[in-house]
Amino acid sequence: QAQLVESGGGLVQPGGSLTLSCAVSGSIFKFATMAWYRQAPGKQRELVAAITSGGTTHYVDVGSVKGRFTISSDNAENTVYLQMNSLKPEDTAVYYCNRAGASPFDYWGQGTQVTVSS
Repeated sequence: QAQLVESGGGLVQPGGSLTLSCAVSGSIFKFATMAWYRQAPGKQRELVAAITSGGTTHYVDVGSVKGRFTISSDNAENTVYLQMNSLKPEDTAVYYCNRAGASPFDYWGQGTQVTVSS
């Protein structure tokens, strides 16, 4: 049974850092390219970064996350991470993990709230 459990969000000041974790279970995710998405209030969910099962990473040029965010995975622990540095108020959103290319009609976890504010 597919399950995605995101954690690690919270309130952080601008310029701060957070590391998000996503515990992945279910055969549907085996060997899948995994991704982090985010959805800000009043906006559509957007792809932020992805990582293949072989460890190749891709970053979408939204909100200048390149150079600030790092996606990684621990295949043995079935966990995907998103290290976020130099956080900005515009990074405030609910962050989700899922397969790359997941549709709104697919299963999604509950997400984890990241709030960047002084």
